[in-house]
Amino acid sequence: MLLQTIILTVVFATAYAAASNSTSSTMMETIVTTVASIIGAAVVVGLINQQQSISDSSSSSSRQRKSKRDDSSSSDDISVEGSVMVTLPAWALASWEDYFTRKYTTDEEMMSLAIHLSDRNITEGTGGPFGAAIFERHADKHATLVSIGMNRVVPLGNSTLHGETVAIQLAQRRLGSFTLMLDENKEDGLFYDESHDDDEKESSTPRKRQFELFTSCEPCAMCLGATLWSGVSRIVCAATKDDAQSIGFDEGPVFEQSYEHLEKAGIQVTRNILREDAAKILQRYGTSGRIYNRG
Repeated sequence: MLLQTIILTVVFATAYAAASNSTSSTMMETIVTTVASIIGAAVVVGLINQQQSISDSSSSSSRQRKSKRDDSSSSDDISVEGSVMVTLPAWALASWEDYFTRKYTTDEEMMSLAIHLSDRNITEGTGGPFGAAIFERHADKHATLVSIGMNRVVPLGNSTLHGETVAIQLAQRRLGSFTLMLDENKEDGLFYDESHDDDEKESSTPRKRQFELFTSCEPCAMCLGATLWSGVSRIVCAATKDDAQSIGFDEGPVFEQSYEHLEKAGIQVTRNILREDAAKILQRYGTSGRIYNRG
């Protein structure tokens, strides 16, 4: 706008000076020259306005594109950095009804499922040789399957997705609670056992539900910690730390005192259930499988 004003001022000043110094005979020529100058100035101003408009439009479009890119980047950041994917393999989902409609009573029956999951996981190439399952034990000693888990470290690119942690996360998700240390009442989730109604009437202390973690191998240091904080009342193991380390896995700082700590925290520990069956799965994996955390 300033440039436009300057141009018009110069043109009018020049025209006035020329008219003042002109004789009557040349007045008409001066007027014609002045009009031409004014038209020329208008053309220049018009071109400036047009160029400015184009520049503003280009700048606005650039800002809009940048804004869209920023918005897109922000959206991508949220979808990629703001969430973690925990999924079960297709074969596990296809077998879901079979697993969850079986009747489970003995430790061997429940451990057989955990070992099956570890075996199938390596057969299908969907993770490492570790399987786990969480059951709710009822008063009559039968158990209900709550969740299953298998090692998903390599397929999902997540070093924390061991069989136990997958099972724990899915169980807590299913029950809608960050802990499995739940009072047994009708508000607490899926598997309310009405056989305890009379017992609770006689006691002011709510009965705790009993969730048990069955794992095809003794937990590594991370999973042992996850077990402590998960709220399970019992952990049952098959293969041992030595079995896992014999094929190259590094189980971390796990000691007998670790299990003593669990028991002091009220978590019952049972080991070596179907150990030989589980150890065979580990040995099979050790011949060709990827040892992703070799010590």
